[in-house]
Amino acid sequence: MIATEFPLWATLPASLLLIIGGLLTVIGSLGLLRLPTFFARMHGPSMGNTLGTGCVLIASMILSSALLHRPVAHEFIITVFIVIVSPVTAMLVMRAARYRTRVKEERRQQGLQRERE
Repeated sequence: MIATEFPLWATLPASLLLIIGGLLTVIGSLGLLRLPTFFARMHGPSMGNTLGTGCVLIASMILSSALLHRPVAHEFIITVFIVIVSPVTAMLVMRAARYRTRVKEERRQQGLQRERE
């Protein structure tokens, strides 16, 4: 295995970002388990995992740039894509769940009205 020394200016922020990213991801995942309703459960993972993944990718960008001695933008493109797509996907899933809930409620109300007649 090749041992590579990273400069201190890259190691410290990358380490901090990795720790923060891991904590945000764990907190978002715990929100999925602990929150009571579907709509509340969607908020934790969509925010926590998006921010956690962004922190990990930015740390990777810093270390890759330090290793190659030039700016590396691949991780930046991935970060932008995830930060844009993940919340939009969560919003679409929540809208679909809200629609299904509303349709079930309307059908239940129609069933109650038929029983009264």
